[in-house]
Amino acid sequence: MKVVDEFRKFAMRGSVIDLAVGVVVGAAFTAIVNSLVKDIITPPIGLLLGGIDLSNFFIVIKGHGAHTLKAAQDAGAVTINYGNFVNTILNFVIIAFALFLVVRQINRFSAPKEETPAPVTPEDVLLLREIRDLLKTHA
Repeated sequence: MKVVDEFRKFAMRGSVIDLAVGVVVGAAFTAIVNSLVKDIITPPIGLLLGGIDLSNFFIVIKGHGAHTLKAAQDAGAVTINYGNFVNTILNFVIIAFALFLVVRQINRFSAPKEETPAPVTPEDVLLLREIRDLLKTHA
């Protein structure tokens, strides 16, 4: 039972729970980004390329050619799916940029506030202050 208690203690530590929450939120965020790339970003790019769907960019290595990736795969052709690779790169860039923005904001909030040092008073001003104070005491 010692191992079970030790495991329970380990699993209930804050960092493990935070990690689990991060993984779940990351999976949900990935689904959102995949939809953003597939449904929002890829269609205009395809339109700029003449109405071509990026996911249908592929090279047939073995088998008969087809007009779509699905048709080629259904026919048993071996393909290199470089259009899907481009979509995956777009997903990565968007996720990396979003994480950059999040980490940047966190760093802004958690950075210690630097106190601006008091301006250095020039020596002549200090001397004039001393003279003023001496005059006040003698007057």
